[in-house]
Amino acid sequence: MSIEKPLISMVEVQLSSFIETLRPADEEIRKQLDVGYSWDGQTALLFEIRPQWNDPTKISELPFAKLRFVKSSIIWKLYWMRASGKWEAYEPLQESTDLHKLLTEIKNDAYGCFFG
Repeated sequence: MSIEKPLISMVEVQLSSFIETLRPADEEIRKQLDVGYSWDGQTALLFEIRPQWNDPTKISELPFAKLRFVKSSIIWKLYWMRASGKWEAYEPLQESTDLHKLLTEIKNDAYGCFFG
């Protein structure tokens, strides 16, 4: 059990650092388009943050990537959001024991699944 707490904090640090590399540098742009994440200890959701097109006073979080940690096999699984709103395993690299490798895959987005 002593392994779990450091693992989670390490995951938080990696996710937070990764998201910072995706965020727009300009604060004014961040009001129109930003990037965030949530982490529940097993699943990380990466999402765009933007005002709703028909009501700019409401803010939407639109998920574009999901990373799920499978504790029993100590492996990370990567998913992308289809236009249908359903999650699908990311085919070129579905899983890895290295979270950083999957985050790099998301950033590179060679197939246009995450950022269009």
